[in-house]
Amino acid sequence: MRIADQSRMAWRGVLAHPARSLLTMLGIGVGIAAVVLLTSIGQGVRAFVLGEFTQFGTNLLAIMPGKTSTFGMSAAVIHTSRPLTVEDAESLEHLPHVQAIATAVHGNADVEWVERRRSTMVFGVGESAPEVWRLRVAEGRFLEEGLRAQTVLGDRVRRELFGQSSPLGQSIRIGGERYRVVGTMEAKGQFLGMDMDDAVYIPTRRAMRLFNLNGVQEVDVLYAAGSNVEALEKTVRETLVARHGQEDFTIVTQQQMLDVLDSVLGVLTFAVGALGGVSLLVGGVGVLTIMTIAVSERTGEVGLLRALGADSGQVLALFLGEAVALAALGGLLGLLLGVGGVLLIALLLPALPVALSPFYLALAEAIAVTIGLAAGVLPARRAAGMEPVRALRAE
Repeated sequence: MRIADQSRMAWRGVLAHPARSLLTMLGIGVGIAAVVLLTSIGQGVRAFVLGEFTQFGTNLLAIMPGKTSTFGMSAAVIHTSRPLTVEDAESLEHLPHVQAIATAVHGNADVEWVERRRSTMVFGVGESAPEVWRLRVAEGRFLEEGLRAQTVLGDRVRRELFGQSSPLGQSIRIGGERYRVVGTMEAKGQFLGMDMDDAVYIPTRRAMRLFNLNGVQEVDVLYAAGSNVEALEKTVRETLVARHGQEDFTIVTQQQMLDVLDSVLGVLTFAVGALGGVSLLVGGVGVLTIMTIAVSERTGEVGLLRALGADSGQVLALFLGEAVALAALGGLLGLLLGVGGVLLIALLLPALPVALSPFYLALAEAIAVTIGLAAGVLPARRAAGMEPVRALRAE
């Protein structure tokens, strides 16, 4: 029997019972659709989180007070033998490959202008913050180093306090102290749920005095692209140890944070895809059941094929072809349902990040075909093992 004949017979077997075949394909399709939806949400969340971190650049090295072996803010930020100071940050400015340094202090305070008042985030930063954090001044200029009582407004604070009028040169009160507005920032958007536009910027030393701190909460080092990060990290550590007498700080490269996040989110995406894969197992059981019934119903056909000269391998291929065809069609149906569901989510829930991955689409279809192949093996082997005479008698 030629391969073309086997293919036609396999398709006829699928089309002979359309309702039964459709239900079997739906069993596979629902599993594929679940895989597509879950992996798309996982990929979307992964891309969103990574995008949040990379919007401030990837050539950053963060230094925080307190020694810890994990990422994030150390519990020793308050209780450290020696805090990180502005002078510590300045000592790093002339190290090889360092382009700029940004100090950071932050907290909440009331911001007032005339009769308008709101509580907002206050960032104490140096004049290099726009370069280090990829911020852009929309109007006026950024801060100058020192203790001058000057401030730059985030886009949302500017709009809510001053509306359409220019705030440049106006005096506002931050935490009860008077500051002169020297600039406004372009809209930056959200960063991990924190509205960067709902903030005001003041000089680092003024913020330390405002929040009664004797050190900065973070020092960010912007280094040149292509630099040896390990060598730079070692140099920074040696410089600060020489100043502090011990390593009472934590250095984290942004690439390390991105690698950890990428790893965690990759596992998350795989895990949610695996949950959808459970539905595929149910579909596989459906294929096994349908093919077992098909073999029982077509015993006489098997006997006739063997009598006409078809060998057991050809009979095996015939029934395996039917199982694979059912699974492949069910997979395509699931892809259509899944992609449609993702597009619908993107339309109705724009705040939920979703992203279709060609890799996971192809993988889902490959899994569907594999499940169909595996589910069809036992029924196909049973059909191939029938004796021609007994099969004809059964008819």
